Parts: sequence; structure tokens; C-alpha cells
Amino acid sequence: MIDLYEYPDIDFPNGFKWGATTAGQQIEGNNQSFHDEESLAPQFGYGGMPYVMAGKACNSYEMYEDDIQLLKDMNLNIYRMSIEWCRIEPNEGEFNQEAIEHYFKQLSRLKEEGIEVVLTLHHVSHPVWFHNKGAFKTTDNMDAFIRYVEHVVPIYKDLVDYWIVINEMNICFEYDIEERINLLQYHAKGYHTIKKYTDKPVSSTLSYSFKVPYRGNYDTPDRIMAEYIDYQENEFFIHAIKTGEIVMPFYDAIYMPELKDTCDFWALNTYVRQFINSRKAMFRFDNRTATHFKALDIPYFTEEINPDIMLEMLMRFHDKPILITENGIATQNDQRRIEYIAAMLQAMKQGIDLGAHVIGYMHWSLMDNWEWGIYEPTFGLASVDKETFKRTIKPSGYFYGEISKNNALTQHMIQKYYKK
Repeated sequence: MIDLYEYPDIDFPNGFKWGATTAGQQIEGNNQSFHDEESLAPQFGYGGMPYVMAGKACNSYEMYEDDIQLLKDMNLNIYRMSIEWCRIEPNEGEFNQEAIEHYFKQLSRLKEEGIEVVLTLHHVSHPVWFHNKGAFKTTDNMDAFIRYVEHVVPIYKDLVDYWIVINEMNICFEYDIEERINLLQYHAKGYHTIKKYTDKPVSSTLSYSFKVPYRGNYDTPDRIMAEYIDYQENEFFIHAIKTGEIVMPFYDAIYMPELKDTCDFWALNTYVRQFINSRKAMFRFDNRTATHFKALDIPYFTEEINPDIMLEMLMRFHDKPILITENGIATQNDQRRIEYIAAMLQAMKQGIDLGAHVIGYMHWSLMDNWEWGIYEPTFGLASVDKETFKRTIKPSGYFYGEISKNNALTQHMIQKYYKK
């Protein structure tokens, strides 16, 4: 088992960026996206639980100053957030000046506080009207998406340090294969639109989970299935960005020259490894009993701490600068979060020493928030009172903040915050 008290002291490269991540739909409240439309919401959320609307979420649209204060109190110097298209263009072709100015003020405040900004233009949610047109399930809506990008980038270009066009296009929201193919094309068009106005780095995030044959590498069906799922979710994206060729099994390949090299850096989200069981239709939900633990009152996907996922990922993406845009664990036991952070940072440092050019790390999430239909998964470095929305930094948040302040992880910090 992991013993944090045996970890060596480590430090990180000069200028390393330490931050946290949020998504507007998950923290702002009353976002008016298709997720907030009861007629479009699914009946059940994660694990078959009744779907709960986001409602006010963390009330961050009104309380973003409190979020900025959290970043400052934890000594963080970079923040990944999203602007919400559904607020900016609530009706097709009609832009909401109040929302545009709101985000301008929020981004300006971050800059005033010396906090770099990673801005996501599409983080799962979008306007109801766009959803009703088929959203990204068709490329016929390209003009609508690019109209939005064209509108906002010139306004915010001087306030953004890194741009994310689309979050996690490799898994989508429903694991839709055709949508993944389409999203690469939306990403490419979005990338070149942003580059018309700014030379700041642009990417889209990849949700990276290391695929493990459930019965081990010597079980041929599990190994082949794991390789196949890895290709569908990871390698097709990597191959497309490197070559401009979108190749997906059982689909005609698409060659899109303007897609090649449209990630100036790798923006990587990672949480867990996935065990692939070829004998089940629901092939990705098994676990290893020896390393599995109960993190929440409900079954959830972050029920293991395995730092191998970090090192494996960094070695696979060592050819470009890497910004870790999401990494975290949903757990009621905050000591587990300290274990998780320490383990992942140890593996990250080893990857850096082995040649990966990691420029920054952002924890998911800044605070507990709405998790796509349920509130039970608590990923936050801070808790949020459901009535007053008051934010309270957890011990893991102070632990992480001390790492950021010192650009190092030491035994003194571990023993200060972590109790065996």
C-alpha cells in the first residue's frame, strides 16, 4: 500500500503552474443550458440515481469573487474555467451583452490578482437551441459554433493565457463514436478561428484513462478489447492531431489537413485506470479488489489511487508541453484526497525527470460542485454550504496550497496534514 511517510522530498521546475479547474455548468447555477431544461434532462444520473437539476449549484455566477479568494488563499497561480455559450447566446444569433460583460469582469479580476487563465469555450454544456439542432452529432452546425467562437475570442483575447476549444471530445457525454469524429472537426475550425486573433497556446482536452486488461495481458480477449477501447478513446485523437487523419474502425477515414498540429500543448484530464472486461457488455466498470475502496456512500468511478496512470500518461505525451487540466478524486474522506494528490505529484515529478515537459497541474475541482445529475461526488479542495454557499477550504486544500506556495512536496508538509 502507499505510505506517504516514505515519500522523498521533491521540488518542481521554476515557474511551474499550480491551479484548480471548474466548469460553469457545474458551479454557476441556473445556467440555462440543455442540462437545465427539464424536458431534456435524463430521468436518471450516474449509477441509476435520480437525476437532480443543478439549480444554483455553487452560485458562482454571483459569487465568483469568493472563488477567486479561494484561489488566492491556496496560493494558486492558474485557473481553468469555462464561459458558458448558453448565457452568451441564449437564442440563436442573439448575444447577451450582460453575460459577455460579466465574464469580462471575472477574467479581468483574475488578471488583476496575477492568476493566469485557461479558458474553455465548450465544457459539455451548450444552448438549448443548439442541442435541439443536433449539436455536435452533425457537422451541419459548424457555422453556429464558429459564430460563437468568432464573437467571444476578440473580446477576451487579452485576458486569456491558454485556450481550450472543447473539453474531452474523445469521450463526449454519451460515448458517441460519430460525435467524436465530428468534434475533432469542430476543434480544428475552432483552433484556427482563435489563432486569427491571438498567438496564445490553444488545445482541447483529452480525458485520458489507462486501459488495463481485466484478467491481465496474457488474456487475449481482454488484451485485444483493451487495445481497441484505447484506440477508440485515446489513440484516434493522438493520431488525428499528429497527422490530420481521422481514423476510426468501421468508419471511412477523413483527411483534414487543417486538423494537423492543432494542439499547441497537450491538455490532459486523468482520474483513474479502467479495467476492460471482454466478457461483459458493460466492459469498463470492474475493479481490482485489492486496491479498491469505498470513497462515497454511492458507487463511483474514482475508487482507487493508482499513480501509474500519471506516469504512463506523461510518457505517452512527452512530445509536446503538457498542462494537466484535471486530476482529482471524489471522496468523503479528505485524507484520501491528500493521499491522492501526494501520489499523483510523486508520479508527475518522476515523469518530469524522465523527460516529460509538464508546465502545470490543475486539480479537479476547486470546490465541491454539481456532477452531471448528482451532488454526492465531492471532488473539491473546498466544501460549499448548500444553503449559504459559503466556501470552506478542506485540509487537502491547505495541503495543496502549501505545495503551490513552496513549489515542492516535502515530508514536513505530508506529516503536517496527513495522519496515518
